[in-house]
Amino acid sequence: MTYEEYLDEVTTLLTEMYKLNDEAAIKYVMRAQAADYFSQHDDHEEMRTLDRAMKDAKIVYETRNKSRPEIYRK
Repeated sequence: MTYEEYLDEVTTLLTEMYKLNDEAAIKYVMRAQAADYFSQHDDHEEMRTLDRAMKDAKIVYETRNKSRPEIYRK
């Protein structure tokens, strides 16, 4: 899958796995992307798998906005 499709998959998994609304899931992925979490995924196509997307969704969720998580709750 392309890099953009991969980010979309991680976002979708966040909504499904953690019952987040779309806006919150998108913000989590955008913050992780801004922090260069997905840089290697852009460079290495073999990192963009469904299994990896599930692991990345968990990591992104667990490390989300620790200082103010309440602003992203449903």
